[in-house]
Amino acid sequence: MTSEEIRIAKLRFRDDLFNDTLPFWLDRCIDEEHGGYFTAFDRDGTRLQTDKSVWFQGRFAWMLATIADQVDPREYWLKQARSGIDFLTRHCIDRDGRYFFLVTRDGQPLRKRRYVFSECFAAMAYAAYGKAADSDEHLQMAIDLFRNIRHYTGPDSKLPPKINPRVRAMKSLATPMILIGVGQEVRKATHLQDCNEVIDHCIEEIRRDFMKEDLDCVLENVGMRGEVIDTFDGRLVNPGHSIELAWFLMEEARQRDLPDVASLGQQILDWSLELGWDRQHGGLYYFRDCQGLPCAEYWHDMKFWWPHAEAIIATLLAWRMTGDDKYWNWHKTIFDWSYEHFADPEFGEWFGYLHRDGSLSSTMKGNQWKGPFHLPRMQFYCWQLLEEVIHAQPV
Repeated sequence: MTSEEIRIAKLRFRDDLFNDTLPFWLDRCIDEEHGGYFTAFDRDGTRLQTDKSVWFQGRFAWMLATIADQVDPREYWLKQARSGIDFLTRHCIDRDGRYFFLVTRDGQPLRKRRYVFSECFAAMAYAAYGKAADSDEHLQMAIDLFRNIRHYTGPDSKLPPKINPRVRAMKSLATPMILIGVGQEVRKATHLQDCNEVIDHCIEEIRRDFMKEDLDCVLENVGMRGEVIDTFDGRLVNPGHSIELAWFLMEEARQRDLPDVASLGQQILDWSLELGWDRQHGGLYYFRDCQGLPCAEYWHDMKFWWPHAEAIIATLLAWRMTGDDKYWNWHKTIFDWSYEHFADPEFGEWFGYLHRDGSLSSTMKGNQWKGPFHLPRMQFYCWQLLEEVIHAQPV
């Protein structure tokens, strides 16, 4: 790659973020009457429902506050972030302190899930907003919620398990993975030392129990001591999750000078690209079986937007950290395939769901799972990473 290629790539990420992705959402997602964000839209921006995803009240508030803090301190970004922050605190918290998953337009509760992803995204939002707005109140909210999340996911948790533990005790990669990501964001804003302790524990758990050298993969679900369970769930690999985890680990290695953790992230990335990339049609499979057996989920061979966004980050970061051209080549391959198949040059943003051959499955641009997070985070992170490369800052 040349310096000109790097410069062009940097400008593409920045311009797509501010001229394509963010306008699609900001032109229509802010609820001026009740606050918060709508996320259910068709291709052209037609709103499909008014119920609100609690995940995205936190996720989009985090994205907007991060922009305000790191690149553009205008009041505009803080105002839009505050809309989600206030909606979260007024309407999305149950009486037990847990957060809902889905609420009506005016904040009446519809669904609550057994896991703590809503809480995790809220903690990220409070941290980023507290830092950007210099709000001690919101920084403390982030700290308090992070500590609650730690309790909810710890050994004394009273949250209901997915599988009857008296019959088959299992644990999921999703928990240590999201704790690493949330811990990094809370630490960035608050300098809370608890975050390092939690992150280190999660890295060790992943290394010990979820990474399988003999299978060349990271499993989504294992026994409580890392046992491989010979069932559909026990053999399941989610390449997108593994790739997202890989760049979380590489970023942690950069922040704290942990070369062994960098190697872990690069190993996971290598495994995941090898297992997850569709050699016939291109793109990343959604699920794979670690033994090459059929997956139970009917969408196993579909191509979803978010694994590709995470892979664009992970391959660029791996190239930045190693200088290995194989990662740059992977980055270009995934970037080009993604923009050819997911991007919508007419109305902006990305489609979310493709069939295996890359043809469109749905024209929908957003729902309670897809919204302004994975794509704008990728564009923002890669823009900033390439700025770093151009200015020759140390890894």
